[in-house]
Amino acid sequence: MGKLYTQFDNIFFEKTRLSILTILYQEEKASFNQLKQQLEMSDGAVYTHLEKLINSGYVEKRREIAGSAVQTVYNLTEYGKTRFEEYIDFLGHLLDDTITA
Repeated sequence: MGKLYTQFDNIFFEKTRLSILTILYQEEKASFNQLKQQLEMSDGAVYTHLEKLINSGYVEKRREIAGSAVQTVYNLTEYGKTRFEEYIDFLGHLLDDTITA
């Protein structure tokens, strides 16, 4: 069980970035402004966390037309989705171990 605690890197396990991954997993995609609103953080803080997730291969961004404006939209990469699902399984194992202990 000890190995499970170390299978996720510090990029993934930081609380704000884990919140972003959770939002993107649930919503499938989110605009920068949606993430900023949900996280209640400044532009700079959200941008910094998103860039770390992008550079680590968890998240990708693209530009989309929304009405008469262009917005940046983020979603999980296949790698990000797989790692998040592994995290959910990890939590499930923890709960199972706790319940059966």
